[in-house]
Amino acid sequence: MTIRVLLADDENLILGALSALLALEDDIEVVAEADNGTKAVDLAGRCNPDVCVLDLNMPGKDGITVTRDLQRAMPGTRCMLITSHAAPGYLKQALKAGARGFVPKTTSAQQLAVIIRDIHLGAQYVDPDMAADALSAGESPLTGREVDILTLAADGAPIGEIAQRAALRPGTVRNYLSDIMGKLGVANRHEAVHAARRLGWI
Repeated sequence: MTIRVLLADDENLILGALSALLALEDDIEVVAEADNGTKAVDLAGRCNPDVCVLDLNMPGKDGITVTRDLQRAMPGTRCMLITSHAAPGYLKQALKAGARGFVPKTTSAQQLAVIIRDIHLGAQYVDPDMAADALSAGESPLTGREVDILTLAADGAPIGEIAQRAALRPGTVRNYLSDIMGKLGVANRHEAVHAARRLGWI
């Protein structure tokens, strides 16, 4: 049985290398290649792959969003994420979205082929080092609303603009940001954004 695979990565060198190496496997056929997340969703709908190998960080839609979209539209398609630098929170988000695999880009093509086969059969695979990092980082202390506010603040927008976008009063936004900074142990909202991104909480 041939496993139909879709590859998505915005780095063309990696995309081409993965495609060429997986093509050497007798039971794996690369049926589509995408250089961004939006294209990956579109191609998956047309090609109906068995397994999608998705870069975590891509233009258009990131790998987690693509996974979430495909699990809703095509629940029989297995998704796995590859990344060169994963914050601990991203692993949890990926698994929650329905990803069946989470591996670093340092994974060899031979090992990736084995993981693809296992995932196609219904198994789940998470790189042990990434799993350990996620466990040691613990759960995010931020509430869903705090994540929303911090995300709105991530581009450096003034308090008034954040308040308008969040449909809140400026004083309420200040209170949220103060609570967030206290939870993360930082001095200002810019440090809060950096800390939350580093851990994959926003």
